[in-house]
Amino acid sequence: MQHARDLLAQAELLYSEQQVQASLHKVAAQLNAALADQHPLVLSVMGGAVVFTGQLLPLLTFPLDFDYVHVSRYGDARQGGAMHWKVEPRENVRGRVVLLVDDILDEGHTLQALHRRVMELGARKCYSAVFADKQHGREKPIRADFVGLDLPDRFVFGYGMDIEGAWRNLPAIYAVKNQ
Repeated sequence: MQHARDLLAQAELLYSEQQVQASLHKVAAQLNAALADQHPLVLSVMGGAVVFTGQLLPLLTFPLDFDYVHVSRYGDARQGGAMHWKVEPRENVRGRVVLLVDDILDEGHTLQALHRRVMELGARKCYSAVFADKQHGREKPIRADFVGLDLPDRFVFGYGMDIEGAWRNLPAIYAVKNQ
C-alpha cells in the first residue's frame, strides 16, 4: 500500500479532474451525434475502460445494448506483452453496429485484435471510442473513431488506467516522472 502511495506522490498531474470530465462530455456529444439512430451494442474493454464506460453510458441519449470483453496485454506490468483473452466477444455482435469502448489507445494491438474479432463474428460496423490516445510517434495499426484526449509518450495512470495494479480509481490523469 505504501508503494502505491509513493508512486502517486512522485507522479506528475497531466490532466485535472475537470479536464478529464470535459473530455468525457466531448466524446459523449460526438457519440450522440454519430450513433443516435444506430442502436449499437456497446462492448466495454475490461478492466481499464470500466471508469470511462461507467461515466460515459449515462451521457448517451440513444438506446443501446451493453456487454463487455476482457483482454489484457499488461497485467501489472508497465509494458505490453502477449494478449490474454479472458472474455471474448460473443455471437451477439452478428449483424450489429458495435462500439468498442477502451481506456487508452497505446500501441493499438489490443484494439486492432478486438476490431478484427468483432468483424469476424459478423458485426455490420465497428466503431471505437477511447478515452485517451497516446502520442508516441510510431504508426499504429488502427485509429480510434472517437478520442477524449491525447497523452504524451509516458507511463500514465488514473481514470481507469492503473500503475502496477493500483490507482484506476483516480479522477485525474497522472504520469510517472522522469521518463
